[in-house]
Amino acid sequence: MAPRLFAVLLLCWLSFGTVAAQAQQAVDFDNDIQPILTRFGCNSGPCHGKARGQGGFQLSLLGFDSQQDHDAITKEGRGRRVFAGSPEQSLMITKPTGLVPHGGGRRLDPAGPETATLLQWIREGVARKAEGAPTLQSIRVEPSSVTLRPEQTQALRVTALYSDGSQRDVTRLTAFQSNEAPIAAVSDTGLITAGKITGDAAIMARFLGRIAVCDVLIPRLDVVPPDVYAALPRRNFIDDHVWQKLQRLNIVPSVVCDDATFIRRATTDLIGRIPTVEEVSVFLADPSEDKRSKLVDRLLLEPEFADFWANKWVDLLRPNPYRVGIKAVFNYDHWIRQSFHDRKPWDQFVRELLTARGSTFRNGAVTLFRDRREPEEVTTLVSRLFVGVRLECAKCHHHPFEVWGQDDFYSFSAYFAQIGRKGTGLSPPISGSEEFFFAGTRGSVKHPVTGAEMSPRPLFGEAPAADSHEDAREALAAWITSPENHLFAQVMANRVWADLMSRGLVDPVDDFRATNPPSNGPLLKALGEHFRDSGFSLTELVRVIANSHVYQLSSLPNETNSGDTRAFSRHYRHRLRAEVLLDSLSQVTGIPQEFEAMPPDSNSRQIWTHRSDSLFLDTFGRPDPNQDPPCERTTDSTVVQSLHLMNSEKLYAEVTSDRGTVKTLAETQKTADELATELYRRVFSRDPVPEERQLVEQLLGVEGAGRRRVLEDLMWAMLNSAEFVIQN
Repeated sequence: MAPRLFAVLLLCWLSFGTVAAQAQQAVDFDNDIQPILTRFGCNSGPCHGKARGQGGFQLSLLGFDSQQDHDAITKEGRGRRVFAGSPEQSLMITKPTGLVPHGGGRRLDPAGPETATLLQWIREGVARKAEGAPTLQSIRVEPSSVTLRPEQTQALRVTALYSDGSQRDVTRLTAFQSNEAPIAAVSDTGLITAGKITGDAAIMARFLGRIAVCDVLIPRLDVVPPDVYAALPRRNFIDDHVWQKLQRLNIVPSVVCDDATFIRRATTDLIGRIPTVEEVSVFLADPSEDKRSKLVDRLLLEPEFADFWANKWVDLLRPNPYRVGIKAVFNYDHWIRQSFHDRKPWDQFVRELLTARGSTFRNGAVTLFRDRREPEEVTTLVSRLFVGVRLECAKCHHHPFEVWGQDDFYSFSAYFAQIGRKGTGLSPPISGSEEFFFAGTRGSVKHPVTGAEMSPRPLFGEAPAADSHEDAREALAAWITSPENHLFAQVMANRVWADLMSRGLVDPVDDFRATNPPSNGPLLKALGEHFRDSGFSLTELVRVIANSHVYQLSSLPNETNSGDTRAFSRHYRHRLRAEVLLDSLSQVTGIPQEFEAMPPDSNSRQIWTHRSDSLFLDTFGRPDPNQDPPCERTTDSTVVQSLHLMNSEKLYAEVTSDRGTVKTLAETQKTADELATELYRRVFSRDPVPEERQLVEQLLGVEGAGRRRVLEDLMWAMLNSAEFVIQN
């Protein structure tokens, strides 16, 4: 008997048997068919769920639009997709089971329950909605948390809860995904397999747009005695939360860093440059036990603190001046920087930005709306920066890893629908005219599928009625900055934590969702509450992190934490930010930088546009000025960066300049030992070890060696070392 004929006969036999067994319960498209299409990838991006479908057959991505999918299956394709006269000959059966050629390959077992369900649905008349069918309310994954040994397995069970109180085991039709597969991987059937790496992971279970998460912990097998953790220093609440997490993982934190490492770390992190020789000398000589906290207090009062942290936020807010106008961007930059210099509370900063009105020549904050002219454009920026939610996916379809759909996206966009404008709009590449922004009375946002006019609505919780304010943006700003909106405080706390600790508790920093949980949830909650209770003070948030014992840990691992990348048992090394490196180079060489459209003696943290030419800044990761904000930088080191430092004619000229540091040092009467101390404190913020002192003395003592030339070579080598470029 031919294989295909045998398969068809098998399907016929299976369909009759299944119909008899399930005669009491009709198949429902939403509850029974959509899960099959989603679980086996039929409506995924690479298959029929992509923008224009596949092979003339298009489904909504991940089944977010059941009506569209039902129409595509039952009304399109000239009736070949579902054939009531002979269900087993329907393309919905023969294609995924591999009875006829299928670009996606064989997806279903001809004898499997999914095929039987499809056959039953076709036999029943492909109804859109089965009579009395309940609505899915939520799903539950069991266990919701589990601790495993390396290479141990754990099967998950997913239960769907319906509106009529019924429950159904839907494990077989659930999609699973791990956020840290090397730590804990998960199979298509929901079987977790622990890796050999100590850490934790979140396993996502998704069924019909509903999501549940199982938290997996993989501790070290060697148990650490509790008294080890009880004896650890606790400077504030941060230490308590981190030690608790490390105890669960059986990880011991690294020792505290030395004073030289701390002053360099704190100075680069808080004000964006390395410490001066004088600052290092005073700090190292200070015998007081509280000198580290006093250093933090001093750095927080420096004007450089405001410039450095404003420099971070202009990446996230500032547009291309050739698009919106040079004067508009200059004023926008000034407004951002002045807000940081004024130590403006963060909730006030955000309210003023989101409700900005007036002229682009007088109120720089309105430049946001000059650049983002459509409600949808403002929505994606605001949701990411201030709520930590990436809504971009929900603009076109239901978010694949979250609860957000098009209704949520366009209801949120409606807050920006009635922004009034007066003046000349954009005319790149000049756009030099003035434009006014005010609360308008016209404008709406419509749902792209239903055409319905959307009313303003927050993503969650309750917000003041939009019509209770002259400007709907005021209602949105009140909701975002409300002390009850935990995400507002946590998102900023997470960004600052990432800036100081090299990685966010939530990573990426703007992707808060159930399927991307924080590495230490209680700590993130506590940081958000501290930030809120301090009056949303950036200064106080930085202070509490920098004063923690966790921040002061060494980057050198011990035998328990060498594999840790998420629990903060040690300080994570990272390359210094482009502006920090360039300003530090100027400080070391003694030669100030010159920047276009900037006054003399400006530093790179103060540049008001990324269009100010600097090959060095571009090489070390400054955002492309043509890139739309927000621009998240990476701290990756590249070969190009190393080659630039080794071959930069400009840097060589600064090191060997007659106006520079080396010439001044060479002309002093300092001994070789004093020169070694001066050079190492200037470049590395520490004293040289005996071997390094001996090397400097030997090089300077070589007959015929020029004192200045030796110092130039030493400085050049030190600036090209990892110790200068990487923060320990």
